[in-house]
Amino acid sequence: MTPKARRFAELLRQHGPALTRVAASYARPADQDDLRQEISIAIWNALDRFRGECSERTFIFRIAHNRGLTHVARRRAAGEELPPVADSAPGPEARLAGREEVEHLFAALRALSVPQRQVLTLALEGMDLAEVGACLGISAATAAVRLSRARAALRERLNEAPATKQAREGS
Repeated sequence: MTPKARRFAELLRQHGPALTRVAASYARPADQDDLRQEISIAIWNALDRFRGECSERTFIFRIAHNRGLTHVARRRAAGEELPPVADSAPGPEARLAGREEVEHLFAALRALSVPQRQVLTLALEGMDLAEVGACLGISAATAAVRLSRARAALRERLNEAPATKQAREGS
């Protein structure tokens, strides 16, 4: 195995679950695996250009968010702004309810503006405001403001009554 391949495998081992969650914040369930693969390919292609000006974690999260933005832009350009497809996989009721809660959270996250979605996703991955700012190319203070607004917007979306949500999405 080449040094690049070892490094790549180690990055995916360390950050794979987090990258999957980033993909879920940008893509519907049906598209998440494809986006995750695009993120992995972009990381592989960019590894040779990593100069150590930030942490590897910041580097790969920046790539992941850029791929997510590309995914959203492609969907909008194709007129594919569709509501999330419900997961129809059979399973025990408790497991299904848990999945529905997780998908409800990701659907609410995907409904936020992209800047809010980015800071919230990175903060949920345990990045501090300086790391979030470095990843997104903004100051830590700007990251703090966006994070505060994102939390409030997410809270509002999660607490929204289903009838209000359906009426807003239908118009």
